[in-house]
Amino acid sequence: MKKGKQIIIILYLLAIAVFYYITIPAINIHSMGLWIFVAFFVCVPMFLNGLVNGISERKSLREMLHGSQKIWLCSFFIIIGLMVAIAVYGEPFFHAKGYASILKIEEKDFSEDIDESQVLSKVALMDTDSARILGNRKIGSLSDVVSQFDVAYEYTQIDFQGSPLKVAPLEYAGFFKFFANRKNGVPGYVTVDPVGQSTHYIKGKKGMKYVPSAYLQKDLARHIRFRYPTAIFENLHFEIDEKGNPYYVASVMDYKIGLFGGATVKGVITCDPISGDTKYYKKEDIPTWVDMAFWGDLLVEQFDWYGTYNNGFINSLFAKKGCRKSTETNRGGGDDENSIPDYGYIAKEGDIWIYTGVTSVNGDASNIGFIMVNERTGEAHYFSIPGADENSAMNSAEGEVQEKRYRASFPSLINVQGEATYIMLLKDANDIVKMYAMVNVEQYNLVTTGETITECYDAYCKLTGLTASEEVKEGEKQEDEENTVEKEFTVEKVELIVTKGETFVYLVDDENRIYKQKFSEDETLLLLQKKDHVKATCVEDENGTFTMKKVERMEISE
Repeated sequence: MKKGKQIIIILYLLAIAVFYYITIPAINIHSMGLWIFVAFFVCVPMFLNGLVNGISERKSLREMLHGSQKIWLCSFFIIIGLMVAIAVYGEPFFHAKGYASILKIEEKDFSEDIDESQVLSKVALMDTDSARILGNRKIGSLSDVVSQFDVAYEYTQIDFQGSPLKVAPLEYAGFFKFFANRKNGVPGYVTVDPVGQSTHYIKGKKGMKYVPSAYLQKDLARHIRFRYPTAIFENLHFEIDEKGNPYYVASVMDYKIGLFGGATVKGVITCDPISGDTKYYKKEDIPTWVDMAFWGDLLVEQFDWYGTYNNGFINSLFAKKGCRKSTETNRGGGDDENSIPDYGYIAKEGDIWIYTGVTSVNGDASNIGFIMVNERTGEAHYFSIPGADENSAMNSAEGEVQEKRYRASFPSLINVQGEATYIMLLKDANDIVKMYAMVNVEQYNLVTTGETITECYDAYCKLTGLTASEEVKEGEKQEDEENTVEKEFTVEKVELIVTKGETFVYLVDDENRIYKQKFSEDETLLLLQKKDHVKATCVEDENGTFTMKKVERMEISE
């Protein structure tokens, strides 16, 4: 019997070790995972020990509670009751003011805080769904990569060398692909320009070995846990520094209320996925290349605490005086219960800021203002600008092209000569970006669309009676110049196609690439014939079609 108990104890300790290795909870009283771990391996065995002993002695439950088993059973109920009491104590009912004070909000002037000269080149319009399509398309063209690796599902919005960029690492395509490639690691990552919509695959000099898709000791979360056993970390994501070096960043959490309430960020842990080197930074020491210490969902939740509980918990239930909340979207239809918070991104002064509208809790399809929050520092700005909410603006934009059945992405907020303006993408059913739309915040019936941002911007200025800013035009011209390429090709087909009342000349080369230009810009394009050799200055869009700016005939077929 003694030997049997020893075996049971050994198996019990082994089970604890295996369970910890798999679940890796932080050894921290603020960690819910630790309490679940303790409940499973301490409370449950205590309960079962008392229950089994009582049953073996053929006792009723009442007898157990008065017999030798009561110490086990009572201890179980006391610990469980204590856990529940601690969790309930941290709820907003007891600490409404504490929750409301987590996010510090400063009221700002919109025209001064949002620099008009940088708006169009700094707004990250592209959503993650569109970025995924472009990223997967890029990797799909690389035969040596696509068979072994996938592009990670989540993209991180960062500011890279002063411009917005979406990045996502490659990941092992399952356990067997990890086992086969574990020595060399993950070879690189994908970048997507959310403004120019260009995509690049960046292959590293060395492979990344400590990644979320790895297993055992190379699993990134496990690697960080064993180096920081007491840290509660969330938001484990991929970023690159200003030199393009890959890093993973984890937000280290702090709980201001009770054990589990009032979540915020007190620092970050960075990990070099190639060497496995890690470093902890306090919130005030986070390097500038780290763009997402605070993530969007957390910041929106913190603002909703502020907006809901600023005048007390009872007020939030009944009078609701001064209660506000962030904008929610429900693009799938149905009732309001399916609505979720949503937000856009703006690159500003080397950091990424999230933006979302602020509306009353009555949900009357209008905004009373907007907030912008820095994802690195948690600095929050509020702008008091009444107008239509984002859902109304999206519906207005879709109405302009209703015959095409395009869907609007969640908009971002820009400054057009002091006018708060929504700007958004219009996508087809395959999440391919087709057009851009701009909607005036205060008068959401003022809507323009265009195939390029510049075209949409010019139309908006004309509609609203504003003069297009020369600084903005110059910025867009520079952006176009950066994306311009020279192409020499042999013409295989020439066609005229009318789109929205505008005639375009389409050319197809000997490699089935498509080029287009407005007929009104160069009427001599009609003189081109099959087998003509031309040189074109053009810009490639996300669909692989080249918009020509200038065409020079190199040879004319006889």
